Amino acid sequence: MTVNRRLIAALACRNQGSRLYGKPLQNLHVDTGIRIIDNVIQCLKSIKSIDGIVLAISEGSENDVFVEVAHQYGIDFVIGDEHDVLARLIAAGDHSSATDIFRVTSESPFLYFEEVDAYWEEYSALDLDALFMEPIIDGCGFEVISLDSLKTSHLRGSTKHRSEMCSLYIREHTDSFNVQKVEPPKSFQRYDLRLTVDNPEDLVVCRHIYHALSQHAPRIPLREIVEFLDRNPDLIRLVAPFAETGYKTMYL
Repeated sequence: MTVNRRLIAALACRNQGSRLYGKPLQNLHVDTGIRIIDNVIQCLKSIKSIDGIVLAISEGSENDVFVEVAHQYGIDFVIGDEHDVLARLIAAGDHSSATDIFRVTSESPFLYFEEVDAYWEEYSALDLDALFMEPIIDGCGFEVISLDSLKTSHLRGSTKHRSEMCSLYIREHTDSFNVQKVEPPKSFQRYDLRLTVDNPEDLVVCRHIYHALSQHAPRIPLREIVEFLDRNPDLIRLVAPFAETGYKTMYL
């Protein structure tokens, strides 16, 4: 069994976006200026098993703002190819001497943080190559993947495997890796809900959630978010078309 494992959260960051520009930098709370990426980083910092955070920033002057974010939080960063997201995550791991990468997206403000430490213990005990939290509300899940497995994916995979679908090669070749999929509670397996920001409507929903539950930030319990949305069905309907489309291709 591997010893002295080091888990690093790697956040792929870029400002491009056809539907909503600069998604990670959008304000969750307009009055205080709290951005999506602020809540993501602050939540990650609160998780005991995560040893550090690295921003894997896309090349281009329009992304220089993420270097400022890294300096603001005293965290490391690497800069790499816009399209080869997998290479950026690998560079983040190498830069920080990681053995394993904790992967979430920088435009999803509400992580299911409650079980991270427990599943990291399970991942380490079983000497896994990858652990996937699914099925879960879009934007709330996470992946833990060994750096060696990411390097294998980059070496053996194609262009599509090196895109933002960084775990696709592993998912397509589970017989070559030691993989475990873990399910959250049934109450979080909601295909009618969506908590990632890819469209203006998504941002509206996440702002309402943050405004209502900011007293818990950055660790806003997913149970309270679900209960809030169930009390506000108009918000669920607002993103229903995007939820239906997104879940069709989310899991293999």
